Amino acid sequence: MNHTHHHKPIRFLVTRAPILLLLCGLQLALAAEPATKPDILLIMADNLGHGDLSCYGCPDIQTPNIDRLAAQGVRFTNFYSNGPECSPTRTALLTGRYQQRVPGLECALGTGNVGRYDDAIALAEKHELGLPPKESVLGPLLKQAGYHTVALGKWHLGYEKHLLPPHHGFDYFLASLGGTIDYFYHNEPTGEPVLYENLTRVTRDGYFTDLITDGAVDFLRKQPAGQPIFLYLPYTAPSAPFQHPDRKPDQPKVSHAWDSTDWQKGDRDTLRAIIERLDQGVGKVLKTVEETGRADTALVIFCSDNGAYPIAASNAPFRGHASELFEGGIHVACMARWPGCLPVGVVDDRPTMTFDLTASILAAAGCTPPADRPLDGVDILGQIAAGQPSEPRPLFWRARRADRTWRAVRDGNLKYLSRQDGTELEEYVFDLAKDPGESNNLIQTLPDAATRLKRQMAAWERNVAPARRPAVRVN
Repeated sequence: MNHTHHHKPIRFLVTRAPILLLLCGLQLALAAEPATKPDILLIMADNLGHGDLSCYGCPDIQTPNIDRLAAQGVRFTNFYSNGPECSPTRTALLTGRYQQRVPGLECALGTGNVGRYDDAIALAEKHELGLPPKESVLGPLLKQAGYHTVALGKWHLGYEKHLLPPHHGFDYFLASLGGTIDYFYHNEPTGEPVLYENLTRVTRDGYFTDLITDGAVDFLRKQPAGQPIFLYLPYTAPSAPFQHPDRKPDQPKVSHAWDSTDWQKGDRDTLRAIIERLDQGVGKVLKTVEETGRADTALVIFCSDNGAYPIAASNAPFRGHASELFEGGIHVACMARWPGCLPVGVVDDRPTMTFDLTASILAAAGCTPPADRPLDGVDILGQIAAGQPSEPRPLFWRARRADRTWRAVRDGNLKYLSRQDGTELEEYVFDLAKDPGESNNLIQTLPDAATRLKRQMAAWERNVAPARRPAVRVN
């Protein structure tokens, strides 16, 4: 690639390779060839525990393909999901903003599109529960930039036809609509089949992890050279139900609820098989990227949507699990590879969040976010590629379900956490640098810090409150 250092100002320069970074903004405007836009692959695991990948220290599950991806790029050690559950994090990913800005999405949507707290209940009654297409930026902006946008896997952002993936900028989406499905029969715990190809319910044969992988491989092989692609692969693995990839049951798994004991039963051996099949899928996709000549320029990202539930999984070394705002619920695996732009074999400890991936992807593609919905995330990959230190900023979480509300803010190494359930309130302050396992509550010994963090939290809540909130249901 020609040197173009005379174009100024340019925000980011590659520090380890003699080419300009990111191919976005001014550079893209000056480039006549659409091929200069990088292919982008975003792979998301579902309820993957921080301690269940070998590159994060797992001793008994082998994930060589995911490990290799981490070794070939940047592996994050302070990466957070935007929420402790599926729907909230996915909302932040597609909007690039805190999910609290969109009513009803602070909690995972219940099976069959059930709302689980007041705003969500009110929206469900109006058939409006889910992510409104007008809020999405990731798919629409990439599509406008000339990308072929394809996704296979978990949606979990609404069951209503007007909220399905084709309205969010995806050219194609083979989607599991809800939070979880039988891996073989593709039904929810109620028995309802929920596999959709765009706007149409379909049936497919195969273990769902393999279906996603095979669809991705087929898509990559069919794309013409020079056509930039955005391939989004939100696997349902390794979420419950715990079904071994090579042991198809005689009939669909049906239970009265997703969080029932029956649906959530599982052992470590089965979880290992599920995660290792996921890793094999990632390996097949990455091999196809190489075989189709895209590997040298493609941006590939892998992450989890939140921590794992305490069934057979491990969130080591952290306390807590999915649905909570202790580190185990939100401190997750993430890595990114981008040859010629990102350094190789780097471990980065700057605090980052899911919506930073959104900002990074849009910057890489040369997309300008809408002025009326500015991104809350930052282009973290651009910072790393430029060799820039992270800019200090607080990170915020709030998670609601029924009468329970979790709140958390991390600023520097200090984290304030509260759990309110009705009138009962628990409060914590942790120093994550000294106590990543959150075993030592400093709320009494650091009262000034607690007050400051609580004020930050209150100001953030005012800032992200939706302009119009639905009426609370009155029984």
